[in-house]
Amino acid sequence: MPHQNSTAPLHPYSDEALIHHLPGFTNHYATVNGVRLHYVEGGSGQPLICLPGWPQTWYSYRSVAGELAKHYRLLIVDLRGMGSSDKPQSGYDKKTMASDIKALLQHLELTSVYLMGHDIGGMVAMSFAFNYPQLTQKLVVLDGSHPSEGMLQMSLIPPIGTFGEKMDANRPYAWWMGFNQVKGLPEQLLAGRFQYLLDWLFHYVMIDDTKMTSLEREIYAASYNDAESIRAANAWYQTFTQDIVDAQTYPLLDMPVLGIGSYVSYQYMKMGMPYLAKDAEMVGILDSGHYLFEEKPDQVLETILKFLA
Repeated sequence: MPHQNSTAPLHPYSDEALIHHLPGFTNHYATVNGVRLHYVEGGSGQPLICLPGWPQTWYSYRSVAGELAKHYRLLIVDLRGMGSSDKPQSGYDKKTMASDIKALLQHLELTSVYLMGHDIGGMVAMSFAFNYPQLTQKLVVLDGSHPSEGMLQMSLIPPIGTFGEKMDANRPYAWWMGFNQVKGLPEQLLAGRFQYLLDWLFHYVMIDDTKMTSLEREIYAASYNDAESIRAANAWYQTFTQDIVDAQTYPLLDMPVLGIGSYVSYQYMKMGMPYLAKDAEMVGILDSGHYLFEEKPDQVLETILKFLA
């Protein structure tokens, strides 16, 4: 009998369809550390591992991947719980997620890499550097560093006059940090409706949310629109308390570290970075919101390439 799927059209938001938006890159899957991870790869040279954040996937690096691949062997990994990577019931603390990346590097026989992460991906990247410094040549984190006790001081209620259409950089109100802690309810409320959260979030944390295209919004909504994907992504947040405990055991990072902050995160990253790394550089892209790759890809690229060179 002929294969039933041999002529079936690709789902427009599948890895197989979306990889055509990134010429020179290919899809790969590897089962490591007990989870099947999806990653895309392109370019050659020194390996640069890229980790995305919430609520996005590998596709969030599309605007910078082509240029980075001219200089490096680029691997963009969907984290445990993200995209078409596995979504197990546990293992969402950043130390375990970092061990996923270590196992992937062992699978690929890579012994020294540059590492970059945005948002949740930045937290995992920093955990990787803490736990596997011998594998980490340089580290780049964008609008996300390792969870710390400062998170425990975040406002439950926004101060008067600070909660408007756009996030207030001086008194940011990230209510989803609390909402994502709740088990079971977000899946019931958001399954099939994730687009509403995405559109609100992009408007709130971006200066110019028109830079997040309708196609990108549809891709990410499709990735997070089912209960299992929402459960897994929220588990990244539900493990912050364990991450904070783990952080208390880590020494300062020795390798060169670059932090890139948007207007919503720069001042907080600048204050926190000296407590995390000995050799840290902070750059603010203050005319961008949280989704820096979409709002200011050229400035991000220039900053990253200068640091890694």
